[in-house]
This record gives sequence, structure tokens and C-alpha cells, in this order.
Amino acid sequence: MIEIDPTAVDPARLRQAYGCFPSGVTAVCALLDGLPVGLAASSFTSVSVHPPLVSVCIQDTSTTWPRLRGQPRLGVSVLAESHDLACRTLSLKEGDRFAGVDWEASSGGAVFVRGSTAWLDCSVYSEVPAGDHAIVLLTIHGLRAEPEAPPLVFHGSRFRRLAAL
Repeated sequence: MIEIDPTAVDPARLRQAYGCFPSGVTAVCALLDGLPVGLAASSFTSVSVHPPLVSVCIQDTSTTWPRLRGQPRLGVSVLAESHDLACRTLSLKEGDRFAGVDWEASSGGAVFVRGSTAWLDCSVYSEVPAGDHAIVLLTIHGLRAEPEAPPLVFHGSRFRRLAAL
């Protein structure tokens, strides 16, 4: 039997273990005063069909989420494999997160990254505190999907591509 010591959870090793699970990458964005504001989130999950809900996890230290949470509409873009540079730009702590990112906005103020595999027009349903993050549940009001577009995959602290078997 393998013994695991639950009291010996080193944060660096925990991040490494979390990185063993491949995930897609999303951009959560909206217009504020006519300008796009957004962040990248790799902790995205489908939650429910009835009602249509998804979730993203946002770090408590985010300075962007407090600006986005009160917006009537948020655009969630499921990034495509060609968006690795856009993802890095959207993850910046300082500077123009939309430099070189091709985007468009809905009439409701949701911002979407062009060329994404899916666009979800959302609003905040609820937030649940969870450790050093918030689990944000989002209601989907509209969507566009391009299922043939390969997704951006994040695994082991690197972007990767899917291969068909």
C-alpha cells in the first residue's frame, strides 16, 4: 500500500501535481469605459446544462476580477491552439493585456478573442470562496462554437497541442 502524508503538502509540489492535469485555457473579458479588460483562466469547467452554467476559479489576489465581477456581461473565450501568445499577454500583471490580441465586443459589453474554439456570453451567477481563490459560477446567455478548431492546452507549465489517435 502506498502511504501519502497529507500534512506534507509543499505549495511548490502541489502546483507541480496540479500541472499534471491538462486543461484548456479561457479568457474572461468585458468592456469597461470602452476598453477591453480581461484575464486568462485555466481552471474552467462546464457545470450544468439546465440552467446553463460554467465555472472559473479566480485568485483572490487578482486586481482584474474586482473590475470585471460587476459587469452585466462577460465574454468567456475558449482559446485555440494558436492563442499561446494571446494567453501570455492576457496573463500579464502590468501593461496592455490586449496588445496584439484580436478581439471583438458584443452589444452587451462582453469581449471575445477572435479565432477561439468557443465564445460564451455570460453573467455572474454566484461566487463561492475556496481557499485562496473564488469559484465563480457564470450563467450562459448565448454562445458560438467552432468544435473543429483545436484548443489551447496547458499541461506541465507549458502550452501543448492535442494529437488525434
